[in-house]
Amino acid sequence: MNTAIGIYAFVTLFVMLIATIPIGVAMALCGIGGIAMIIGLKPAISLFATTVYETTVTYELSIVPLFVLMGAVAARSGLSRELYDVFNAWLGRFRGGLAIATVGACGAFAAICGSSLATAATMSKVALPEMKRMGYADSLATGAVASGGVIGILIPPSVILVLYGILTETSIGDLFIAGVIPGVLTVIVFMLVISAVTALRADLGPAGPRTTWADKLAALSRTWAILLLFALVIGGIYFGVFTPTEAAGIGAVGAFALAAVRGRLSLQTVRESLSETVQTSAMIFTVLIGAITLNNLTIFSGLAGALGGFVSGLEMSPMAIMAVILLIYLVLGCFLDSLAMILLTVPIFFPIVTGLGFDPVWFGIIVVMVAELGLITPPIGMNVFVIKGMAKDVRLSAIYAGVLPFVLGQMLLITAVFLLPEIATWLPETAKAFR
Repeated sequence: MNTAIGIYAFVTLFVMLIATIPIGVAMALCGIGGIAMIIGLKPAISLFATTVYETTVTYELSIVPLFVLMGAVAARSGLSRELYDVFNAWLGRFRGGLAIATVGACGAFAAICGSSLATAATMSKVALPEMKRMGYADSLATGAVASGGVIGILIPPSVILVLYGILTETSIGDLFIAGVIPGVLTVIVFMLVISAVTALRADLGPAGPRTTWADKLAALSRTWAILLLFALVIGGIYFGVFTPTEAAGIGAVGAFALAAVRGRLSLQTVRESLSETVQTSAMIFTVLIGAITLNNLTIFSGLAGALGGFVSGLEMSPMAIMAVILLIYLVLGCFLDSLAMILLTVPIFFPIVTGLGFDPVWFGIIVVMVAELGLITPPIGMNVFVIKGMAKDVRLSAIYAGVLPFVLGQMLLITAVFLLPEIATWLPETAKAFR
């Protein structure tokens, strides 16, 4: 009976999502309603109140608004323009060079942002006008920005990796370090995708003008700020100088300091950055509280245990079971926001995955990589809609056509990390020697 209540709650959740009720609110209501049917309304409300309190006062979760603030300040400090300029100076002369430069700049900007939507929105303001001026096809221009933006949730500091670490009690520092190599490989694969597409159809992305070595070095010299900030945050975690939470505070202060040094720190910048931080953090915490509440229902109803028992009883190898789980993530990614999908499913799948003997750090990285696909695949594709909002004259179908080659490239990379876990686990293992 209790298991049926859990199933009905999830069915109700998807109905509410179709009705466009905010995901955090929908998960909380389904969780409270289901728990109330099992243990009573008053205990259910009391449990929810405890969840809200414990979530908002948890020290480790202070890392979320701090990294969001760091990215908000960096986005208003002109760093995105300089990152685009340096990649354009070095790579713009090749076919599809502006699109390649866009992907590279997205990857570099992600190192101080941690949000895919923010990365896509920020870089679109810089890259789309340039590619339109150079005669790039709408599909390649918008596809490159939308796909490049997904790197924001993989390359550290990543808010989603933070939440995964807290939910599963996995080292956030190890997750950050593990995301570096897959993140860099994602940038490289996307660049190769653009090269392949423009090799087949040169008219999609014509080559830009050549630049002198003096121009290249001058552009490179202006990126010292982002290199310093990334080295300070991730280097400090890698060598064990400070914890991820301390790194978030240092990163936020560092972003303000760099903005001040560059003459970009104004009262308006501070006001807008703080406002964005409050709004984004409130959204994240709402979804997190809803997910924890719904996860409590899976425990009370026995749904989590029943699912774990079902998977354990399958006559399949651990790798085959893991492949099925990833396939479920691929399907869910077409309908759910990446943050909500991970918060909703990780508490259910994590015990199963670790019970099969898989590394929790590796699982976190590969789940985030699959979640990246959800940001650019129909019918949701949040990054696609962000770019559509920035390029109103471009048809939605053209943007989806543009991201298709990147989806295929990302699936190949996911397969590689699935078959070769060392791609994600090697760097965290080496970091332990310095701690």
